[in-house]
Amino acid sequence: MTQNHSRGTNMPRVADFNEGIVLSSIRRSPSGRSRVELTEETGLSAQTVSNICRRLLDQDLIVETGKQAVAYGKPRTMLELNPSGCYTVGVHIDPAVITYVLLDFTGRVVVDASHETPAVQDPGAVVSQITTQITALIAEAPIDRERIIGIGIASPGPVDVARGLVLDPPHLPGWQRVALRDEIREATGLPVLLDKDVTAGAVAEQWAGASVGPRDFAFLYLGTGVGLGIVINDQVVRGISGNAGDVGLLPVSSEEFGDRYTGNFRAFWQSGSPQSLAEQAVAAGILPAGTDMSTPVLAEAAFRELCARADAGDAGAQGLLESAARSTASAILTITNLLDIDSIVVGGAMWEHVSERFLATIRPLVAQHSIARQLHEVTIEGTALGADVAAIGAACLVLDDKFSPSPATLQLGR
Repeated sequence: MTQNHSRGTNMPRVADFNEGIVLSSIRRSPSGRSRVELTEETGLSAQTVSNICRRLLDQDLIVETGKQAVAYGKPRTMLELNPSGCYTVGVHIDPAVITYVLLDFTGRVVVDASHETPAVQDPGAVVSQITTQITALIAEAPIDRERIIGIGIASPGPVDVARGLVLDPPHLPGWQRVALRDEIREATGLPVLLDKDVTAGAVAEQWAGASVGPRDFAFLYLGTGVGLGIVINDQVVRGISGNAGDVGLLPVSSEEFGDRYTGNFRAFWQSGSPQSLAEQAVAAGILPAGTDMSTPVLAEAAFRELCARADAGDAGAQGLLESAARSTASAILTITNLLDIDSIVVGGAMWEHVSERFLATIRPLVAQHSIARQLHEVTIEGTALGADVAAIGAACLVLDDKFSPSPATLQLGR
């Protein structure tokens, strides 16, 4: 049985926290949990677990799914999440594409949609299009609309999470202090949460990814821009303003790592963003001069052409992507050495086109040069959630906010 290090408490006035602990344990077990297992894992009394399970069953959030034989005594009744217990909507606003998903309570995508991000500097028109698409997505889904508990929005940073504002992201001209949360809430009538896209990606890995227990890991996002979602002891690290994880200016080197002090360093975004790599390809004569990259959509198309040329055997294209992979290894080494974590998950639109090529370069470099390599290995995996990871994460923000056991729940006065 997978051990969950989160423990409940039998003190009074912590019903929400204990309920979250029990739900988390059930969610992390693909085969479900029995009441006996929940008691053993959470440290709660058998009566407390029984009461919590009854409440969750009454709310249709969990279901009894059958019996499990044990060596001694009567078979145990297994409990699993009820997929139709509730639903959430997620929206990821990337400068190149806007993606929508509707998830069930287990994190499974029920319906999804996407469209290119309009090349307009009027955020009001874009927000109107977003709310129209959300309404259409909900209408398409074969679900009870009354069970939708909220909408999550994943946006490029910086964001003001407390006020629900998008604060002038570099690749969204004209988006200055856009009240995205409140506008979508007023248009849809549903509760709305706003967070950074990299934070949403980390939450997606916790709720819908391959995570099976409390972990320390980082989610490295390679999309139109680069970013990092950080999870320590199963808690997302957001920073004092909610904008942690901006690694675009992190110094990286594509040189071999034998002499760490004389290599040529540059900002990570120069190796981790499609537009920068496409621009380098044009400058090197790998892509035609005059290749149009005036919008994020066109820059993504140019980057895909660069990858296609590398796959077809173009030595220049292959060398440029190899250099970018080594720079990404440099960034990952800095991140894992700084945080002393043993797992990196990588995702995003750019990653979808370079994953195999990058992993072949990154893994051995990180294994060789990790500071803590004699104590633990560092695993590097691509997300299992595909290019929609940030949109899935946006929907998971709502699940995480409502159902995860947060230490803040235990603070008096909340």
